[in-house]
Amino acid sequence: MRAGRLGPEGSKRRGKATSKPVVFREDAAQPFDDRILSWQHDAGTVSIWTTSGRLKGLRFVGSPDQLKMLAEFRKGETDLVCRDGKWFLVAVCEVPAEPLNADPVDWIGVDRGIVNLATTSDGTHYSGRRLTRYRRWQARKKAELQAKQTRSANRRLKRRAKKEARHAAHINHTISKECVAVAKRTGRGIALEELRGIRDRVRPGRDQRAALSSWPFYQLDQYIAYKAERAGVPVIWVDAAYTSQMCPRCGHTDRANRPTRDHFCCRRCGLAGPADVVAGVNVRNRARSAWVLVNGPAPRGM
Repeated sequence: MRAGRLGPEGSKRRGKATSKPVVFREDAAQPFDDRILSWQHDAGTVSIWTTSGRLKGLRFVGSPDQLKMLAEFRKGETDLVCRDGKWFLVAVCEVPAEPLNADPVDWIGVDRGIVNLATTSDGTHYSGRRLTRYRRWQARKKAELQAKQTRSANRRLKRRAKKEARHAAHINHTISKECVAVAKRTGRGIALEELRGIRDRVRPGRDQRAALSSWPFYQLDQYIAYKAERAGVPVIWVDAAYTSQMCPRCGHTDRANRPTRDHFCCRRCGLAGPADVVAGVNVRNRARSAWVLVNGPAPRGM
């Protein structure tokens, strides 16, 4: 209201908003600090203070890696969240990052796409075919359940609500983990295309809208960024313009260099290869130039 988003004083919209009392959902997330929620890691229980008194001996479960991280690095508040009828404790953990590799020997260029979720400049492909087929299968199942319009169908739809998103997140975790592991082992950094806002710049056809809207490239960026920061691997974002049409050998840029979706052939020097790998090499080359420009020695006379 102070920002004026609900209209000026005396407006109908602002009066309607101010006349309603502030309420909270019964299952809204509740933050706890160390005074009102304590962890007993050896016993695997927590003690929570509530409006009805303190509840002791409440057991919690988690994967071995999560429990180890919780015991070693937990710091700060913990949120109690109710999601789909289940209760979760979301704890804040401050994991120390390894020293950043400020002098990488080279870069791994990563080209993102829908058919191939990621392709590295080393020639490694992470196909998105299985994810696309899974999304189509889920869409068919949702349509069948929605057509039935029964209570049982509605319950099954609720159970399926976030299953597809979890599956896509698992695939992105796998891809990002492998990319960061290779970069750390070889002493290289990771170069990514700057694709934010791409959905606003293109106008896909009707048959491509669902694929573009569900393209999880930004999630993959986030996963690579935080995993790389934890491992001390530098990450850089470069301009994505014409990376799939430019020849990495002679620099000739032309739409005709990519006669098909999967193939690249330079019309000037004849360089040929998989289009996604060529795009990854261009991303790597731009990262080399950008890193030297930012971290290299200053020109003379400046």
